[in-house]
Amino acid sequence: MNRKTTGLVLSLAAIGVLAGCSANANSDEQPDKITLDYAYYSPTSLVLKEQGLVEKALEDEGIEVEWVLSQGSNKALEFLNSRSVDFGSTAGAAALIAKSNGSPIESVYLYAKPEWTALVAPEGSDIESVEDLAGKKVAATLGTDPYIFLLRALEEAGLSSEDVEIVNLQHADGANALSSGQVDAWAGLDPHMARAELDTGAELFYRNADFNTYGTLNVRSDFAEDYPELVETVIEQYEVAREWTIENPDEAAAILSEEADMNIEVAKASVARNDFSNPVIGSEHTDALIAAGEVLRNEEVIDADADVESLVNELLNPSFTESLGSE
Repeated sequence: MNRKTTGLVLSLAAIGVLAGCSANANSDEQPDKITLDYAYYSPTSLVLKEQGLVEKALEDEGIEVEWVLSQGSNKALEFLNSRSVDFGSTAGAAALIAKSNGSPIESVYLYAKPEWTALVAPEGSDIESVEDLAGKKVAATLGTDPYIFLLRALEEAGLSSEDVEIVNLQHADGANALSSGQVDAWAGLDPHMARAELDTGAELFYRNADFNTYGTLNVRSDFAEDYPELVETVIEQYEVAREWTIENPDEAAAILSEEADMNIEVAKASVARNDFSNPVIGSEHTDALIAAGEVLRNEEVIDADADVESLVNELLNPSFTESLGSE
């Protein structure tokens, strides 16, 4: 197996085993508390938290709502599989990796179609194309959309992960490593990418919106089976937050700015790179995940014998969004 991906596969396999050993929720009665994540890469989750929408919706039922910050898809998946959260925000392809390793999760809602990742070089760098990455150090967070974006970009350019040195750093640390010269390039993620671009002059030398997989809200399969009405309630409130964000992009950026302690212009740039128009899981999303999964299988992040299409169909649960209309 590719040495750069062995640790990722083993860690996600362990996560899957841990989740499989957890006891199912008691479906005879409502839980006392539900836990949701929020993430700087999901502006609607910040609106949801800031406005207390889920709390208001569950107030009469006496269900407590707790919030946990996810710093990346990998962290959201760790939280889901350790049962630290009931709902986790990830990139679709990151959820697919976890699913391939036995994680009992389902993607039930699309919170955005983002262009949240690109390949980034520091100001003045001689790196101008993906081909220029050969032999270079590239920061990326394993198991997240920027990492998968990097793999797809390398494949398109006739390269592979063996042609670069991938340095596994969490998103914010990758941005810092780029600005300090510890790496030559970075597979970036907003809002950290927008901050690097505006504050340090970092250059997005390769962009491809089609290589960004969708932002998905995921839930443990046992939770969805035992409490479908709670999943519906959370999605209903995500819809309120989504529509509010579309109508109030500057206010949504202000919430991101405050939560992430960042310049308002950076926050506005980050929010603007999200398309919030369609929350419905459909064929376009399925096709995007299958394409990403094929690259992951080629890189042996997903088992070479895996049926990618079947994995995608097992991961996606469109039943909760079938009644939602896209704008």
